[in-house]
Amino acid sequence: MKRRIVFSKFLCTFATDMMTNTPSLDLVEFIETQILPRYAEFDKAHNLQHVQKVINASLLLARKMGADINMAYAIAAYHDLGLSGPRAVHHITSGKILMQDARLKRWFSPEQIRLMKEAVEDHRASASRAPRSIYGKIVAEADRDMQPETVIRRTIQFGLSHYPQLDTEGHWQRFQKHMDEKYASHGYIRLWIHGSENEKQLQQLRLLIEQPEQMRQVFDRIFDEEKTGKIQK
Repeated sequence: MKRRIVFSKFLCTFATDMMTNTPSLDLVEFIETQILPRYAEFDKAHNLQHVQKVINASLLLARKMGADINMAYAIAAYHDLGLSGPRAVHHITSGKILMQDARLKRWFSPEQIRLMKEAVEDHRASASRAPRSIYGKIVAEADRDMQPETVIRRTIQFGLSHYPQLDTEGHWQRFQKHMDEKYASHGYIRLWIHGSENEKQLQQLRLLIEQPEQMRQVFDRIFDEEKTGKIQK
């Protein structure tokens, strides 16, 4: 009878874990104390708030697509660590940082770590080919918050952080060029999960890009908010 009770408790615990489908608590503790604080060094567009959004979106997609929750969580946590070096190759650097972190062997096999490294490398929006695995597609999709206002704000934040010498018109010109090259219908951004909410949001953003006068009004409002720190209601 005692063995049967113990076994029943095991089944209940297993069923609960399957239903919650959350990352391992010890992995979460490691990531939150050893990895996420490093994002405090980066600009507003890639700070702690950004990586937390990517993590949350990755977990939602992983549950929906039946992927490994721990892998999706760790990939999202490491995806932008390479911003400590040159931005142009940050996705490659991030993959190397993950691959070389021996502490991850506590939770993942060598094959899982290899897949995770590739996923981090494949997350960049300018990648010309599709991610090599479902994990690359998950983090790439999670990294792309296509809500028009969010995209506009992050682009302005990046400009203010990296080009402080520009005046308002200089920022507007840089902003327009970036919007056209990345988000317009001929832009380089790619979404890899069809029918996603991001796909719908990107269409809305493209409509706004095609209306420069309306886009300038939105730009001026958000630019002023970022300069003054006062959000307009």
